[in-house]
Amino acid sequence: MVHRVAVIGAGASGLVATKCCLDEGLEPTCFERSEDLGGLWCFSDNADCRRVSVYRSIISNTSKEMSCFSDFPCPEDFPNFLPHSLLVEYFRMYARHFQLLRYIRFKATVISVRKRPDFATSGQWEVVTDTEGIQESHVFDAVMVCTGNFQHPHLPLASFPGIETRFRGQYFHSQEYKDADAFRGKRVLVVGTGNTGCDIAVEMSHVAAKVFLSARSSTWVFSRVANHGFPWDMVSTTRFNHFLEWLLPSAIMKRIKFGKMNSWFNHEIYGLASAKSVVSHFWCLFAALLGCGGSMMFMSL
Repeated sequence: MVHRVAVIGAGASGLVATKCCLDEGLEPTCFERSEDLGGLWCFSDNADCRRVSVYRSIISNTSKEMSCFSDFPCPEDFPNFLPHSLLVEYFRMYARHFQLLRYIRFKATVISVRKRPDFATSGQWEVVTDTEGIQESHVFDAVMVCTGNFQHPHLPLASFPGIETRFRGQYFHSQEYKDADAFRGKRVLVVGTGNTGCDIAVEMSHVAAKVFLSARSSTWVFSRVANHGFPWDMVSTTRFNHFLEWLLPSAIMKRIKFGKMNSWFNHEIYGLASAKSVVSHFWCLFAALLGCGGSMMFMSL
C-alpha cells in the first residue's frame, strides 16, 4: 500500500523530505506557498511577514563543500561560499536531477492540518490548502512540516523601556531588512552580533553616518577562509580535530582555540573578550575581517 505524505514547504529540508519519501516508495505532495522553491533563500524585494526571505547581499557562511547534499555535490565552478541566487539555483538543479518538481504544488498555502475523525484507527490527516483563492481538502497518511525556524521574528521590546514612547527613530527586526539604501546618512544601532547582525552592520557602514554594534556577551570573530585559502569549516571539521576534542581536556582545547583566534587579532583590544555587554563602532571590529538624519534601532536575528 502506497502511503501519501504531505510535505509543507519547498525549501532545503522540504526538497530533501520529498526526495527521501520517493526513495522509500511513498507518494509525497509538497505544498509551497510562493511561486518558487528555496524557502527563505529565495530573495524577495518585499518585506512581507508571510514571505520571509534573506537580504540582497547575503552570502552563505558555510562552504559549498560542507553544505551540499550528500548525494548531489555542488558544481565545481560555483564559488566556495554561495550568494543566495546560486544557492537557489543549486536547489533547482537538485530538484530537476531527482525529478521533484512534479511533486511540488506552488502558490499553495496550507491553511490547516487536522487529525481526521477516524484518526485513532486510520492515522490519517486532513490538510486544507489555498491556491490563489481556491481551497481544497486533502487526506494524507503523514505530514512533514518543513517550514524552518525563522518564520517569526523575536523582537524583545520589553528589554528597552521607553522605546515605544520616547524613542523618535525607527526600530524593526532584521527580517525586514533588504538593503542599506534606506540608511544613508543615518545613525544606526544594530543589536546582536550573530551572522545577520554582523553582515548588515558591515554593509550599512558604507552609507550610514555611523553604525554601532551592541553585543550582550563576548564574541569570537574569524574569517570564512582559513590557512592556505581553504574554507574554515573544511579545515576545522575533520576526524583528527574531533579526535583531539575527545582526547584532550576541555581547558587545553579552549586554550588552543582561543590562541588561534587571537593570533588573527587581539579580541580584548576591541572589547570582545569581556563577558559583559559591549557597544562598539563596528568598523574598528570588522574592517579587517571583511574589508569592506535620525537615530534608528535595528534588531538583528
